Amino acid sequence: MFKKAVDAKSHQRLSGADRKKLKRTIRNKFPCPSDTDIDVLLPPKAEITVSKFQNRVHVYSVEGGFPMFFDVDGRGSEIFPTVFALWKVPEMLPSFMLKGGEVSRYVIGGADLMFPGISIPSEGLPSFLAGEPWAVKVPGNAAPIAVGSTTMSSVEAIKAGLRGKALRVTHYYRDSLWNSVEGHHVPNAGFLEDVVLEDPALLVSVQTASSCEVVSDAPYDESHDIGSKEVGELAHSSDVVSETNPASVTEAGPAHDKMEQLSADVGDLQVKDDIPMDESTVDEKHTLSIEDVDTCLDYCLLQALHTTVKDKDLPMPGSTLWSNHVLPCRPLGTMLDIKKSSHKKLSKWLQAKSSTGLITVKEDKYKKETMLFSVNRGHPDYLSFKPEKRQEQKVDQPGGQSISENQSQKAFDVTAIYKTSVHVNPIFASVGAEMGKYYSASEASDIVFRYVEKENLVKPTDKSIVILDPTLCDALFKGAIKKGSAYPTEIHKKDLGSTFTSRMQAHHIVTRGTDSFIRKGTLKSIQIVSERRQGNKKVTKVSGLETFLMDAEALASELQKKFACSTSVAELPGKKGLEVLIQGSVIDNVARHLIEHHSIPKRYIEVLDKTRK
Repeated sequence: MFKKAVDAKSHQRLSGADRKKLKRTIRNKFPCPSDTDIDVLLPPKAEITVSKFQNRVHVYSVEGGFPMFFDVDGRGSEIFPTVFALWKVPEMLPSFMLKGGEVSRYVIGGADLMFPGISIPSEGLPSFLAGEPWAVKVPGNAAPIAVGSTTMSSVEAIKAGLRGKALRVTHYYRDSLWNSVEGHHVPNAGFLEDVVLEDPALLVSVQTASSCEVVSDAPYDESHDIGSKEVGELAHSSDVVSETNPASVTEAGPAHDKMEQLSADVGDLQVKDDIPMDESTVDEKHTLSIEDVDTCLDYCLLQALHTTVKDKDLPMPGSTLWSNHVLPCRPLGTMLDIKKSSHKKLSKWLQAKSSTGLITVKEDKYKKETMLFSVNRGHPDYLSFKPEKRQEQKVDQPGGQSISENQSQKAFDVTAIYKTSVHVNPIFASVGAEMGKYYSASEASDIVFRYVEKENLVKPTDKSIVILDPTLCDALFKGAIKKGSAYPTEIHKKDLGSTFTSRMQAHHIVTRGTDSFIRKGTLKSIQIVSERRQGNKKVTKVSGLETFLMDAEALASELQKKFACSTSVAELPGKKGLEVLIQGSVIDNVARHLIEHHSIPKRYIEVLDKTRK
């Protein structure tokens, strides 16, 4: 889940009600820790922030401190403590003990835990159910190195002979969630003793004083990650390096030595108890002055106006400008709160920017909200600002796909191709071209011009005219000329190619991302119809999506979020296929969305508004 570095799309502080709800969820999910333990993880006087990622993961952190919990689906049903939280309260979760430090190098490489890699106690395998959160520890150390959920119950595991996957690891030591903290000075890391990883590629010193510092001599070598292997395979391998056989470590090569050292260092991690967290210092180190907040606001606004705010999206509500454009442009690791600026309110800040002439805002008397109407892109502040180019990163999706992959799947293309017919077969046979295969329009035109050149049919007195012999005349016009009408004897070169392809069987290659499909004949357009239902309610129906390799369910979910309205999917009455039903009359918006976000050509969209009289 945290194998790759991902930037959060939003950061915000929890309100008092949300803080209580989070603590209540944690108490219900984890009965072992006491209320005092939970207060140690989430201090009552400290600000708690939630970082929301595009893969729906929510990470709850102490502001200016460490991430303590993360929610896999953002709904509270799959919430886990982080390694940082488990180091403060090690007994918060039951844990599996590994068979020596050798197995740990696979866990901290991102692999899931297999049953052969677990040390079974003498009293037998502990009881657990499928889907329960468990931690992973190394022998002789109370500090867990990973956390995840069980894939099966203990009863099922015994029936399977203690083989297979035991724990689906969701977070582990030195993954991207861990590294997101290592790169910054973080106050109150008092729960750790000094930890020094003597890897020559990376030297990490976690101080027990008031900060956590990373000294990096070289970038982390990603070749250490062994995410494709499953932990526990070593238990039945003949070349397993055991803790009691140090001589075998030197035989495994430098890469193995480095991983062995890292595993040993993980085993040396210690938990220091009874060190209270100084709550009064949580907000002191990263608090910006009012002038700094104002400067940061101006920077984020200009960055947003240059990069994400488009004139076609205006007018735009001020809340949308703030959440979707300004906040994502803030520097990494910076909390931006309009209340800590000199303006105190979003509307006053926007009015101040409007008074300088950079933007134009007006108050919507119906919605009681400030609206952004225009951007003065000739303003001196706009012209003098140089926007920062941020590197786009792939974001893991729940289905295992990244954003860039999803965008490539939305890339749509339609190509017209042609197949030989009984009319043109003699032309293809004459020039020796293959019949039965598909040709593009240019390739088909080349075939007929090759025939013209072979039979020397160009008119001597006018090189732009082609004389029709019986074979070519039949290919172009047999069956298309009314009875009693004379057949033409010549044709202009510019009309020859199009007339020839019109006599072939038309097909279309429909391509979306990596998927492609050949459809015979002309493509049926997407139908967008708006009509009235009972009670004078309006509904918009979208059909014909299958032709363009679009998933009706996915589009319905997408439109529901975009237009903030209810959607559903139903079968077309009396026909094959599905249609998407959208509450309200949004035909123009849906058509624009299909063109801009799904690359559907405008000529393949038909719009009909039955609500207009």
